[in-house]
Amino acid sequence: MKRIRSHWHAVLTVTLLACFCAGPLPGALADDPKPGGTLKFIPHADLKIIDPIWTTAYISRNHGYMIYDVLFALDENLNIRPQMVDTWEVSDDALQYTFTLRDGLLWHDGQPVTSEDVVASLQRWGRKDGQGQLLMAFTDRLEALDTKTFRLTLTEPFGLVLDALAKPSSNVPFIMPARVAATPPDEQIRDTTGSGPFIFVVDEWRPGHKVVYRRNDAYVPRDEPSSFAAGGKRAYVERVEWLYLPDAATASAALQQGEVDYWEFAPPDFVPSLEGAPGINVEIADLFGAQAWLRPNHLHPPFDNKKARQALMWMVDQEAYMRAAYGAERFWKACPAFFMCDGPYGSDAGSNPLMQQDFDKAKQLLQEAGYDGRPVVLMDATDIDTNHYAALVTAQLLKKIGLNVKLQAMDWSTVVARRADKKPVQEGGWNLFHTGWIFADLFTPAVNQGVRGGCNDAWFGWYCSPAMEELRAAWAITTDEAERQSLSADIQRLAMDEVPYVPLGENVTYRAYREHVKGVLKFPAPILWNVWLDK
Repeated sequence: MKRIRSHWHAVLTVTLLACFCAGPLPGALADDPKPGGTLKFIPHADLKIIDPIWTTAYISRNHGYMIYDVLFALDENLNIRPQMVDTWEVSDDALQYTFTLRDGLLWHDGQPVTSEDVVASLQRWGRKDGQGQLLMAFTDRLEALDTKTFRLTLTEPFGLVLDALAKPSSNVPFIMPARVAATPPDEQIRDTTGSGPFIFVVDEWRPGHKVVYRRNDAYVPRDEPSSFAAGGKRAYVERVEWLYLPDAATASAALQQGEVDYWEFAPPDFVPSLEGAPGINVEIADLFGAQAWLRPNHLHPPFDNKKARQALMWMVDQEAYMRAAYGAERFWKACPAFFMCDGPYGSDAGSNPLMQQDFDKAKQLLQEAGYDGRPVVLMDATDIDTNHYAALVTAQLLKKIGLNVKLQAMDWSTVVARRADKKPVQEGGWNLFHTGWIFADLFTPAVNQGVRGGCNDAWFGWYCSPAMEELRAAWAITTDEAERQSLSADIQRLAMDEVPYVPLGENVTYRAYREHVKGVLKFPAPILWNVWLDK
């Protein structure tokens, strides 16, 4: 089956080639891999939520990549390639997609993966994920034809079908057993049976300390080289231990002393010293960068009022945030675009409020919104330095414009759990929190979770905008690039007016690993197949 170019391909190939031409292609191995050993890995957060469909949190997404598989994936040239799928056909009218699974797919309990599992998984994912919701809005039927074949029938042509199924980041359409995927999407799964290259060792899971995976010896990889998230997923290490070390100084020392092998995110303050440390490789974790956010809760006062959210825009100084959270300018830049400045749909339309800090204007808008002095709860993830420093800046700015701010410290996993709570603030709810998203989750109106205006079905914060949903649907269905550019600018202007969230600037993150760690793949998530230890 031919490779299909994703929507990323036409606009990002030049960027990728510039990065890849400096060295070997991802997945290329200079030496023969040496199977065995234990990889000790420092994740960016504590794993407490194991359901990567219920939450978009990257720690849960990363866990998903360890134990689950996907139907399609992107390679290093951003082509869509089959993963669990063997062959597929598209009808002449582009209304029917028929897929056949490849041989050798088994769940960790030894049972075969079936098309029934796929259908149930896609249906659950399609109720939670923004791009999945768009796909399901144009779906007439999704059905299993036999144990290995399933069919998607559309109500009208939708050009992003394979892009959606190959979605590389949150929410990734991971395939789960039908019995697990039957869990209502607003409830968390408890069963961790997957079909991927690693098996979750539940008995050794110690939240706040350690997560353990062991190699799935029954996994049958594709007979292809690993490339980005596509190709053969060959698990070389026998065991992977995620060791939660929230103190950056402790994590840095552990890496330099050889007590751990791989640090997912090295904070900016530690990158220069690690770059000069012997025996350690330091590199950009995501070639395309990320965007920092301040997300308000649209359900409760004061930010249920658009003018109060607009006050946040006038309050912000992106450079102040970026300097506090990321330090030197090599790590960040200011950017007004909801869809990233270097992306194909980046725009500065309507961005004057965001890029010109004005406390008087912010105070006036708060007054017009009827703010009555009630406490505003800002959740502060103290174990992620960049989010924590941004929260400290926000707390100061909120006070300057007259808000009664309550900064509540907690770890990131607690933020991830609490942000799903819709209760009023006085009953344990929240008003604001900081987060960040990678390029893959932002660069189009179809994938950007923050601009989903689906009300109760929207991302945490529950932005509600029928006008936005009409624009997003129009963007998704058109195949005319000029129209997409025009719609993207319209969406940008509407977002600047309705303020689903406040973009705080763009940044790059770095990862660090010891030189004996080989085969690390270039991908936004720290996928650990193809990795082996030369020691």
